[in-house]
Amino acid sequence: MADKSETRTQSTEAKWLRAVVETAVDGVILIDARGTVLMFNAACEKLFKYPAHEVIGQNVKMLMPGPYRQEHDLYLDNFHRTGERKIIGIGREVFGQRKDGTTFPMDLAVGEAKEDDGSIFVGIIHDLTERERVERALRESNARLKAVVETAVDGVILIDARGRILMFNPACERLFQYRADEVRHENVKLLMPSSYRVEHDTYIRNFLETGERKIIGIGREVVGQRKDGSTFPMDLSVGEAKQDGEAIFVGIIHDLTERKRTEEQLVQAQKMETVGQLSGGIAHDFNNLLTVIVGNAEFLSEKLKSRQDLKQLADDIGRAGDRGAELTQRLLAFGRRQMLRPVEIECNGLLDSMHKLLRRTLREDIEINADFDPDIPLAFADPAQLESAVLNIALNAQDAMPTGGRLTISTANASLDDHYKSLHPEVLPGEYVLVSITDDGEGMPKEVIERVFEPFFTTKEVGKGSGLGLSMVYGFVKQSNGHVSIYSEPGLGTTIRIYLPQATTKSVRPPAQSPTDNEPLPKGAETVMIVEDDPFVRCYAVMTLDSLGYSVIAAVDGADALQKLRADVHVDILFTDIVMPGGINGWELADLARKLRPGLPVLLTSGYALETLAKHGRLRAGAVVLTKPYRKADLARRLREVVSVSELLSQSQLLAPAALMIASEKL
Repeated sequence: MADKSETRTQSTEAKWLRAVVETAVDGVILIDARGTVLMFNAACEKLFKYPAHEVIGQNVKMLMPGPYRQEHDLYLDNFHRTGERKIIGIGREVFGQRKDGTTFPMDLAVGEAKEDDGSIFVGIIHDLTERERVERALRESNARLKAVVETAVDGVILIDARGRILMFNPACERLFQYRADEVRHENVKLLMPSSYRVEHDTYIRNFLETGERKIIGIGREVVGQRKDGSTFPMDLSVGEAKQDGEAIFVGIIHDLTERKRTEEQLVQAQKMETVGQLSGGIAHDFNNLLTVIVGNAEFLSEKLKSRQDLKQLADDIGRAGDRGAELTQRLLAFGRRQMLRPVEIECNGLLDSMHKLLRRTLREDIEINADFDPDIPLAFADPAQLESAVLNIALNAQDAMPTGGRLTISTANASLDDHYKSLHPEVLPGEYVLVSITDDGEGMPKEVIERVFEPFFTTKEVGKGSGLGLSMVYGFVKQSNGHVSIYSEPGLGTTIRIYLPQATTKSVRPPAQSPTDNEPLPKGAETVMIVEDDPFVRCYAVMTLDSLGYSVIAAVDGADALQKLRADVHVDILFTDIVMPGGINGWELADLARKLRPGLPVLLTSGYALETLAKHGRLRAGAVVLTKPYRKADLARRLREVVSVSELLSQSQLLAPAALMIASEKL
């Protein structure tokens, strides 16, 4: 009975043991002393993708990548000969190989048991794939975080609750001139002037005791101290985090040195402006006094010809007054209150004479071109100020062409009419001499163009520009009763146009009617499609075309125009802007329109200088382009011009086949 009871117990224990093995989450494998697999549980089947019957009876090396197989034989052989346990009874991380040849990381723990015919080995296999994935993700996250901290422009510093420095990034090294290993585990007070050190301890202690946030979570301006003892202004933002239950603090440090320097420069500029105004006022009033002094001294000198001793005194007073007058002129110049000296200027000659100056001033990789209209009238302005304005614009253009480029200076006649005044109320309608300076540099976005003439506005680095160059150009042109405008687009370059009053009028006023002005403007009865994205310009064009007798169809961009053309709307002439948003420019629209309507006359318009359009491939041979701003008469003449050209081309195409027929008949 006892033997049967013991047998039943052993059988029950065997069942329990098999249940444990078969339901285990980890793989359980049993091999003999020769490495033959004796048991392969369900978890092993999932891990290695083999069914048990394909593995049992095979050598365990089939479950190992190549590099592990020879190593396995050496381990077993060495264990049998010496008993040395290199893997037996020890857990280690290895790689397993699945049936499909892929590998996975696993933790392998091998134990030994003795049987009558020798040793058997039990392997417990824990899949490390998920742990490896989590660890890899953590490593990648840490690497990204480290990259952010290491490459940050601002300083990043980490301290513990006792103020000891735990991390000190390269930006901090540059700011404080300490190496990270010099400050790590040191108190952060090392980086503060003495006046801040006691205050810092008080802040931290108060926060830890009461939770009151005087500096934590708040940015404030403080002063840092470098290794050499010098100090610098900085913006410090401190945040709190928890690590292992203890508070740690992250500080973000932004160097304010350049900003403070800029602010100081602005304050200095404002101070100089105030001094200049004061000096100019004093000089102006002092000139009145000098007028009396010098005038009376001169009168006395004439009256005292018989008394040379007294005449000498009067002459000395006069000479001293003259010296005082020279000083007041300098004060007036300093205060920028000296009067402009406008004269009649032959702009072509003046600009041509500047070529050598520009060539010496600009870099050698800047090509300087001139395109002067020989028929322009004289302008009325201060020539020295015009030279200064052109030089300022040229220097700005050079900065916009860091790798070299082309600078074009051109002149032309220009008319600004009432419509242009409605868009620019400060403009006086009339006849002007136009000086255009064009570069093919980087161009400017809209938000920069809107501020480009503001005093002190600059896109250059601190110390590279005062922001006064273009504002001085603007002031000179306005003081001369002229007008200045700017056309620019990123990648297309910049054109600055200076409109100076013609000398014939001395001050600009609407031009007198000449005989040609009284001549009737050419009109038409055709249908014109106007394509213009600017609503104000479009409205003006529609009104002008209507007054000239044309029927008008308006489109807001190229896509809108094509949609209307495909709808079989009757159109005799296409009048389109060149540079438009929406992906279809004027050239492309003209080509597409002519495919739909062969022989369609096209008139193009643009606010950019023609040389800019040509440089960027946006000016084609034979194209008729009307430059903005244009007057009604200009539009009327150009419309008839494109219609006439189109009619001539049509006639020549009709005559060509007829000529061939006549020639063949003669033959």
